[in-house]
Amino acid sequence: MITADLHVHSSFSSDSNESPVSIIEECIKKGFSYVYFTDHHDMDFPVSPENPDMDFQLDFDSYIKTLTKLKEEYRDKIEVLFGVEQGICPDVAPRISELSNSYPFDFIIGSSHLTCLSVTKGDPYYPTYYEGMTFVEAYRKYFESEVTNVRTTDGFDVYGHLDYAVRYCPDQSFVYNFDDYRDIFEVLLKELISRGKGIEINTAGITKIGYPHPHIEALKLYKELGGEIITIGSDAHVKENIGYGFDKAEDILKSLGYNYYTIFKNRKPEFLPL
Repeated sequence: MITADLHVHSSFSSDSNESPVSIIEECIKKGFSYVYFTDHHDMDFPVSPENPDMDFQLDFDSYIKTLTKLKEEYRDKIEVLFGVEQGICPDVAPRISELSNSYPFDFIIGSSHLTCLSVTKGDPYYPTYYEGMTFVEAYRKYFESEVTNVRTTDGFDVYGHLDYAVRYCPDQSFVYNFDDYRDIFEVLLKELISRGKGIEINTAGITKIGYPHPHIEALKLYKELGGEIITIGSDAHVKENIGYGFDKAEDILKSLGYNYYTIFKNRKPEFLPL
């Protein structure tokens, strides 16, 4: 059994209302040994006038204070760990490393929500992102931006939901063919491995596209290239989704020859058997 969900959001994230206490209690109820808080922080996120509360700026002082208190309160029941999902974008790359060393993080997910600091043109969530491009070109642009991020940014441990853009294609009939992007993924995964970075299986993709992020072929390629660091996260924003799809993620990993998954403490990887 997988005993750690390394991608969970609480009310400290702009897009969640779930209290940290309810998350911890849910993790205990589901038999987890570890609970990771990885709330959103996207530097200089361009706030949309339609969603002014979605600024994705994390109040680190309050965050750390709250989790430190809860870590002590629950120390005999579950291990509470400090994390953050840091939005990566070339424009803010120089500031991310500095932030990563400013707080006692156990774990940092680096995620691409924007290819540039423009909501509608940089975020594949919005249909306008795809204007002037075929869907294949739009995905390639997103994946190429991830290569740039890895080459310019150091303050993270694993890259989150590598093919996040696939969730939001405006034409749901469009088929995501991994071979159309294999060349980019080979470069991307080699860059991550050479820098000692891992990737995550993000099970939120199951509800949107029928399988976790990234595509099973990306997981296969990562192993073939020598990748070993792989975390498992639900990307839960409500407590009910914590651990969702972990049985499927475990089956996928085992089918590809993985024997371990990874947790982090003090930014150091530890490997647990599947």
